[in-house]
Amino acid sequence: MRKPWITAMAVALPLALAACGGSAPPGTEGGEGGAGGGSGETITIGSLHPLSGAAAADGQQMDNGAKLAIEAINEAGGIESLDGAQLELASADTQGAPEVGQSEAQRLIQEGAVALVGTYQSAVSQNVAAVAERNSVPFVIDVSSADAILQQGYRFTFRLQPSAAVLAERGAEYLAEVSENAGAPAQRVAILHEQGPFGTAITETFTATAQDLGMEIGPVISYDPASVSDFTTQITSVREAGADVLMVAGYYRDGVLVANAVNTVKPGLDAVWGVANGAFDTPQFPGEVGEAGEGYFDANYRLDMTNPETQELAELYEETYGDEIRTAAVLSYDAVRVIADALERAGDASPQAVRDAIAETELDSLIAQDGPISFDEAGENENAAPILMQVVDGAVRQVYPEEYAETEPVYPATPGQ
Repeated sequence: MRKPWITAMAVALPLALAACGGSAPPGTEGGEGGAGGGSGETITIGSLHPLSGAAAADGQQMDNGAKLAIEAINEAGGIESLDGAQLELASADTQGAPEVGQSEAQRLIQEGAVALVGTYQSAVSQNVAAVAERNSVPFVIDVSSADAILQQGYRFTFRLQPSAAVLAERGAEYLAEVSENAGAPAQRVAILHEQGPFGTAITETFTATAQDLGMEIGPVISYDPASVSDFTTQITSVREAGADVLMVAGYYRDGVLVANAVNTVKPGLDAVWGVANGAFDTPQFPGEVGEAGEGYFDANYRLDMTNPETQELAELYEETYGDEIRTAAVLSYDAVRVIADALERAGDASPQAVRDAIAETELDSLIAQDGPISFDEAGENENAAPILMQVVDGAVRQVYPEEYAETEPVYPATPGQ
């Protein structure tokens, strides 16, 4: 029977919880946080995201998304198969640093978390996945695309978003199809990517696929997202190379810096083409960069705004936090839902039982994808798939493939002119 978590959430008064309080240690019975569970039991889920540092805006959104899921589930009566047990969220700041994420994951597990969600940066998720495996505690990745995370034979780690391979392959294919349909096929693609596992994995697969489709690649430029402050030199190199498309794989802050540099240098591109870019498809991006971001593309996971439940969540998020919800926050919401659904079906809050139930998940997603959330043997969401978005008239719109399109893609879309 489908739990009415969204419906309960939409009518509930927003709760200001960071991690529901209580005098008992997290994950034990009798904790005051989550009062209202029929059995008095509280079940702790750990949330690991960058709440400070360069990616703090995204990390806070994701933690907020996880909190709203906890509130919705508790307001709807908690985990019925466990006598109405309530959930609580234990939030930890990874600072975007792999070693901090690792130590915080270990702390949350020691304090009783039965499952973890996170983490946004692939390098952090790699370390957290190792901790989760070592402790036999399930870890549901909301956002982190690097293929290597799930190539270790792990049994306790699952990923909701599309892998880097899927994102990059589709991103290159969409570029070929959209540009050819417009009569201006992409010929030379420059690449600008963050230097961590995420950006590197995207670049490697995108390059191979684009070359197979007849495109030339170069230059390929990497950068440190934590320290970069300006991209004028890099965009000048792109202009001098004569590239007609710039593919960018990075995070929000660096995406804004790229748009500003392209607007300054005016490299004469047919398109700036994000692949899993943390900026170009967010509702905040057009407002922050103005006309400099007009026409930008991004092939990425996307919240499904044709779904009434997603619409309700977006409205509640804005009412609660005074900000438009980003897709990453919806993935965090879904990650908590996956764990709650597993608890409900297992009727058992032990990490092993939760892990086994997660492996059998068939749950409708609030993200646009090819079917329900369902995991293969490696822990990948089998139905996860990106769609193509573009900034059109100052707003992010879904433009390709046709079945998801709100409007047609504009190509060429020369930025900074």
